[in-house]
Amino acid sequence: MLTHKHPITKRLQVIYMLLVCGILGITAVLLQSLHVAQNSNTTAPGVQVDTFNGVPVYYNGAIDHVIAKHVTKSGYNLGLKWQCVEFVKRYYYIHFNHEMPDASGNAKDFFDKSLPDASYNYNRALVQYANPSLKAPAVDDILVFDGHLGNKYGHIAIITAVSETDIEIIQQNPGPNESSRKRIELKKNGERYVVEDKHVLGWMRIE
Repeated sequence: MLTHKHPITKRLQVIYMLLVCGILGITAVLLQSLHVAQNSNTTAPGVQVDTFNGVPVYYNGAIDHVIAKHVTKSGYNLGLKWQCVEFVKRYYYIHFNHEMPDASGNAKDFFDKSLPDASYNYNRALVQYANPSLKAPAVDDILVFDGHLGNKYGHIAIITAVSETDIEIIQQNPGPNESSRKRIELKKNGERYVVEDKHVLGWMRIE
């Protein structure tokens, strides 16, 4: 004998399914929000996030966030807290007791594009090597990135390790969700060493 479901029963089933789908959807949204909250970077600007040779790297938050100018007791300008330039100049000041004759400029301005490879940069009192160069990058070198559409000021970092296949850098203010450490491929093209990042202008060092 065939039986027919009552129309009210069918409507209740539809309502029940809609309620279940709605609850599942809300649960998924809440779980996603919780995941984002747990994994978001809540570090406050000025908190140490890394160190190299005893020189700390501080968190800056948003890339364009600026706190104040950092000046030594002797009056040497290290740059804006806690921008990438500030860490590099502070590292060279502490680790090498090095002061740049020209202490101004954005990150990309550290590298003088008008100079040939392996030239002395008088403004920075450093020897600079163009990318690619006959001279391989080395630990403690300053790596300089040119400006581009996403960052017109460029970027600057310290090389912490070099192998036959890559280099490691330590950087301040790479972005709120980026690491202070980064590895970049290194190749040898004939007699020249190439850091495989199209924005890298070259590296600089004390000699």
